[in-house]
Amino acid sequence: MKTAQRILVTGSAGRIGRAAVAALVARGHTVVGFDVRPTPGVPAEQSVVGTLTDVAALRAAATGADAIIHLAATPDDAQYPRGTPPNDGDNFVSELVPNNIVGPYQVMEAARTLGVRRVVLASTGQVIAGHLLDGNTPVTVDSPPRPRYLYACTKVFLEALGQVYAKEHGLEVLAVRIGWCPRDAGQVAEIRGSELFQDVFISPGDAGRFFAATVETDALPPFAVLYATSRHTHSLRYDLSESTRLLGWEPTESWPTGAE
Repeated sequence: MKTAQRILVTGSAGRIGRAAVAALVARGHTVVGFDVRPTPGVPAEQSVVGTLTDVAALRAAATGADAIIHLAATPDDAQYPRGTPPNDGDNFVSELVPNNIVGPYQVMEAARTLGVRRVVLASTGQVIAGHLLDGNTPVTVDSPPRPRYLYACTKVFLEALGQVYAKEHGLEVLAVRIGWCPRDAGQVAEIRGSELFQDVFISPGDAGRFFAATVETDALPPFAVLYATSRHTHSLRYDLSESTRLLGWEPTESWPTGAE
């Protein structure tokens, strides 16, 4: 296991970001948070407020980091499914491109140019949503993408970007297809109403332990896709065996632990 490190966490004030920060701090790591609002749980001088398109702020936050956990993103499609005209717009150009396409590129460029050797990229189960809807489960790390919609398409790009930087620039990159950690009461209600959603739920506790494992594990392949959810309550939807094999991590909680 690696000793105490300096870890940059982007999206550090979000639901999973706070869980990752709390777990890393508890285990003795120095965490720099990067978000559009202050990061709870770190000293003020380690909380950088900025956007992913602010390259100078991002590079300053990444300077001296041993690893980057990149969680920041526009978290979903503005509308899915689309409405009928004139209410049929989307947020692809306005939000998804700058935050979910350009942003990850800037993160990878910061890692490449500053010598940060390990980057953990937050993908989503939405990239394989078609398999879930068809009942082709458990979905494995080798299952080809079948994205839900435009947000998921940006995460397909994210995974490909990580693979390219691992191959061409010698970085260690993990692309993590994370389960659903609800951000508000409405999402909690959605999960409560669906066995599928309950099975892809991830608790803050399991998420925190997972991301701690991603930076503490000594030896990793140049690039890997992993899944991260809590323990299923009805049926196994995501194959977590690679996460256990590479990181020694297994979920210990299940829905609805930590949901609210």
